[in-house]
Amino acid sequence: MKAQFPFDKTHQFLSRSMDISARRHNLITGNIANMDTIGYKPRDIDFQKTLDTAMKDPEPSYLTLTHPDHFTEANESASLRMPGQIMDEADEYHLDSVDIDREMSNLVENNIQYRTAAEMLLRKIGILQYTLSEGGK
Repeated sequence: MKAQFPFDKTHQFLSRSMDISARRHNLITGNIANMDTIGYKPRDIDFQKTLDTAMKDPEPSYLTLTHPDHFTEANESASLRMPGQIMDEADEYHLDSVDIDREMSNLVENNIQYRTAAEMLLRKIGILQYTLSEGGK
């Protein structure tokens, strides 16, 4: 059984943007948690580059249903596998390999990106709900 996917490219963009922000949040908080670990190298991902790569994969026009009430687990595309890259300026033999100011700045920036995408997605869904209610007759 196949169901049509009712969202456009905007939904796909916002969804993947939030996925990448969530992954980046985990990397940043991992860096902060390990700031006193000797030999730890901070990791991060390039948000824009990862999003560009993720958007190159076409969104399927349908989803396969295993049961009328359930979706199958989506196969994770290669573009959404986001391993963190070790930052070049890290010095693994010193305790100060994690720059707390940079990490906190990255955390704030990432939070703003995530919250903006979430707000845009909520507005997009609100427009869809308004349309489905026939314009609030």
